[in-house]
Amino acid sequence: MKRREFLAGCLAGGGVASLFAQGRRLPNAVLIISDDQGWGDYGFMGHPAIRTPRLDRLAGQSMVFTRAYSTAPLCSPSLASMITGLHPHQNKLTCNDPPKVGDGPAWPPERLALRRQVVDYFEKSPTLPRLLSQRGYVSFQSGKWWGGNYSRGGFTAGMTHGDPARGGRHGDDGLKIGRQTMQPVFDFVDKAGTKPFFLWFAPMMPHAPHTPPERLLKYYQTKTDSIHVARYWAMCEWWDEACGQLLDHLDAKGIADNTLVLYTTDNGWIQQPNAPGFAPRSKQSRYDGGLRTPLMVRWPGKVKPLRDEKTLVSNLDLAPAILRAAGLEASKEMQGCNLLDAAVLKQREAVFGAVYTHDAVDIHQPVENLRYLWVVEGEWKLILPAKQADEKVGAELYNVVRDPHEKNNLAGKHPERVALMRKRIANWWPEGAGSESR
Repeated sequence: MKRREFLAGCLAGGGVASLFAQGRRLPNAVLIISDDQGWGDYGFMGHPAIRTPRLDRLAGQSMVFTRAYSTAPLCSPSLASMITGLHPHQNKLTCNDPPKVGDGPAWPPERLALRRQVVDYFEKSPTLPRLLSQRGYVSFQSGKWWGGNYSRGGFTAGMTHGDPARGGRHGDDGLKIGRQTMQPVFDFVDKAGTKPFFLWFAPMMPHAPHTPPERLLKYYQTKTDSIHVARYWAMCEWWDEACGQLLDHLDAKGIADNTLVLYTTDNGWIQQPNAPGFAPRSKQSRYDGGLRTPLMVRWPGKVKPLRDEKTLVSNLDLAPAILRAAGLEASKEMQGCNLLDAAVLKQREAVFGAVYTHDAVDIHQPVENLRYLWVVEGEWKLILPAKQADEKVGAELYNVVRDPHEKNNLAGKHPERVALMRKRIANWWPEGAGSESR
């Protein structure tokens, strides 16, 4: 697809502002978030075995960015970026869990106290549900959620209590969505009535445990010699079915045309063939196997279906797009671009992110939890080890278009490019990142 075709077709009908000038109803917004799924593990992304007919259909109705990135390859920081529109070092939500305390229970009182302080950052952040409430939106949290009780994130309703002392952590009843039921989601949509709504749809799928229906597992066992791969592939199709149920419900209610649907994943996954779990170059890693995702935007009559394989986008871009569709402006702290604004996307030169520890070293100082910084600019990606952004060692440089699996480190062959991209990271990353944000 030619660049000018994308830029000309991003937003049909004269732009978002004209929609409100015409007195149209505020659109609903549905954010669909896959959990632990490889960026190529879809039919529309060319996977040779995995069947995703419902998401393939969504892709055919959407503006599809195949080169999208998560700010961090870890659940909680990535999801926090989506809901706040801020990098993890800005909202202080850099890890899944606070530091472990001693060798006793997993959640002694001291660690529970730290967990509550982490949740405080969610409550202090300008989350999408809080901002959208200014326009009369009701909101619902389903699936994975790390921010304590759903109300702490500003949702008007939800399924997660998030209290480790009561057996909760990141989902609670919300983790039943997709695997056991869709009814709470359908009930919320039905009860919203004429009010505009925001739906956080983040089932823990295809995330482990990989326990797909037997009918799907039997099919994929004929496609691979690895039972572990078969289970993961079957989970991808099961996830596709859950998405299809949601999208079909929007159609059945007659509200799909006035609903902005966005799709992404929290982080990547590469299934190990000989054991459960993920391969080293996927989740929690600095490589595209953990960071890259497709991102889709569907808004019938406003966004023209297109496939863009060049433009760099980030999960930071979700919040500005949703806010603008609701007639709100993104805050000045948000570094993302409005996905509905072709002119802004055209000007973007690079996307940035970081890799953090699973368990925090210090919940208040993001730099203490930092493992790597990275930037993608055009075809090139630079990775720097933590605390070496200003040194001349340890860099990894890849041409991720020609070498999508990052097998050939070209840092030694292109020192000038490394230097320029290192400077770009230094200009983006705030010194210390513990007391200030950019």
